[in-house]
Amino acid sequence: MEPALAVALLWLVFGGLHVGLATRRVRAALVARLGEVGFTAFFSVVATAFFTLLVRYYAGHRLEGSAGLALGHVTALRWALMAVIVFGVVLAMASLVTYPVSPMALFTATVRPPRGLERVTRHPFFMGFALAALAHVPLATRLVGAVFQAGLAALAIVGAWHQDRKLAALRGRPYDDYVAQTSAVPFGAILAGRQRLVWRELPYAALALCLAAAVWLRAVHGAIFDHGGAWVVGVVLGGAAAVGLVSWRRARRARGLRASPRWVGTPAA
Repeated sequence: MEPALAVALLWLVFGGLHVGLATRRVRAALVARLGEVGFTAFFSVVATAFFTLLVRYYAGHRLEGSAGLALGHVTALRWALMAVIVFGVVLAMASLVTYPVSPMALFTATVRPPRGLERVTRHPFFMGFALAALAHVPLATRLVGAVFQAGLAALAIVGAWHQDRKLAALRGRPYDDYVAQTSAVPFGAILAGRQRLVWRELPYAALALCLAAAVWLRAVHGAIFDHGGAWVVGVVLGGAAAVGLVSWRRARRARGLRASPRWVGTPAA
């Protein structure tokens, strides 16, 4: 089988399961049977297994099959696309620093006004990866690489759309207002006049570190998928687990503060 077709099929299976299991009806049925912890464990196992299968297959066949567009030889286009990739990687990585306090965070039930990177896009993680992946497509020297990157971009875009629908259903008007003030497309709300960029809110230290990480990734670009893509699998799954843990601890601490006697009003005289 053409490697590009196999990767496309694997993306469809992984994406379908990843988004499908998180839909309200399916999730509710599984939570009723497995419990919240059981569902989380089941979802994590399924996602891990199919993501690992996808990455390992791509890593083993990334140099095979039909040729890609390979437009990197066009100097102006190469530099423009590389700038988009760097911007996307920095945006996605920096968003992890502020994710635990964002309306998108796990274990969070409140919606606060947009801040920092959320003014640029309410989905900095998804849109960052979508931009970086789409910019890789015309640079890919093999069709399988273009398909892998296109699949990543499609998953990120669909993931952002699905998250908006889910949170709108869960949180109602406050999230609808949040959506109205922001945009999924980077800088869309700012250009439309619905939002403004507040420079002091940006996480400059995180952005600088992420820019350094993006430069380092370019330096080791050819080896990223070595060893069957073990580094990619490890970083993605480890990062997801770390962010989820931080979000859970923050939500637990917030619940503890609300239950503290300090939050109880003084009795009336």
